[in-house]
Amino acid sequence: MSSASAERVPLLSRVFVFASAAHFLHGLAVHAYLHLPGFLKNIGASQVEIGVMASTLAITAIACRPFLGRAMDVRGRRPVIIASGVLHVLVCLSYLTVHSIGPWVYFIRAVHGVATAMIFSALFTYAADIVPEKRRTEGIALFGVSGLLPIAIGSLIGDAVLAFVDYRELFYITVGFAACGLLLSFPLEEPRRAEHVDPSRGFFSAAFQKNLMPLWFIGTAFATSLSAVFIFLKIFVLDTGIGSVGLFMGAYAFSAALLRVFFGWIPDRFGPKRALVPAIGALVIGLVQLAFANSTTDIIVSGVLCGLGHGFAFPIIAGLVVNRSGSGDRGSALSLFTAVFDAGFLVGGPLFGALIESASYQTTYLVAAAIAVGGIAVFTVWDHVIDA
Repeated sequence: MSSASAERVPLLSRVFVFASAAHFLHGLAVHAYLHLPGFLKNIGASQVEIGVMASTLAITAIACRPFLGRAMDVRGRRPVIIASGVLHVLVCLSYLTVHSIGPWVYFIRAVHGVATAMIFSALFTYAADIVPEKRRTEGIALFGVSGLLPIAIGSLIGDAVLAFVDYRELFYITVGFAACGLLLSFPLEEPRRAEHVDPSRGFFSAAFQKNLMPLWFIGTAFATSLSAVFIFLKIFVLDTGIGSVGLFMGAYAFSAALLRVFFGWIPDRFGPKRALVPAIGALVIGLVQLAFANSTTDIIVSGVLCGLGHGFAFPIIAGLVVNRSGSGDRGSALSLFTAVFDAGFLVGGPLFGALIESASYQTTYLVAAAIAVGGIAVFTVWDHVIDA
């Protein structure tokens, strides 16, 4: 097949649509929990405790990745997708039993970390398996729309539900979304893989693969910067009275989704690393805008800019990970890729929680922007040295 004909291979297969729909519904359940800090604050949690709970989720998500990646490579993607869906339903039900800050809520957050790690790693790897190789970055970006839209819709649903009822009703809604995501996972077929699994390789081999290490670094820096928004935006809105979670996340997700749908071909056409620098630049400007926000318009503009940055940065880094790893250990590599995002939240949760309590929201978001600047600078030099 010629390069031109390969580029015309359609992206929207039946399994791509089912995987995207399952991803979308699980995402709605996950991102409705952007409002969880408000619930935790109501039952007595401090800013630092909220950050530590976010880190608890990240710790368990990271801890299960080596086993998860190996399971996907050896046992297949579909069994992990189904098992993760069942666990997700159960953990969403568990929030209905939380009434105070104590060991039980930390345990639920820990299990939630395992569930989300399984769901997003398995579905993301599945998507990377089934998209055409010549359109991989575009295909991953398009699949990612099913994960971006729930950021907006889930947060807006939370805004609407909490305007009339309470967090308990919101938790029931997340159970319904997770259950529907599980049901839509059953028609998925195990994808064919060209390579057999090399028993000598796995999660830790991918971790120390020379040309993947710069990607782990920029992924962690990117995620750490984002954690300042995803963990603490709800508290920022409650404390300042500026904007809403739904408005920011709506602007964020829809701008990222539109970028991917209409311009998702740009990284494959002009080169992913060329597109990565301006993507991180948009995120940095958005974080600075948020640091100085004093109106609803500022919140929306910040959401648009951060969304544009995320819209390209995530699929570009993911596509580079897929291209630099083999299909026989792709599950391990992509499991590690999603783990670096958990690592960013693990670092960012306590760090930014402490900054908010000791300094201000402005300082917090400026530090988040500085981390993104430092991350892309180091990545650019490091990756160039490896290529040389």
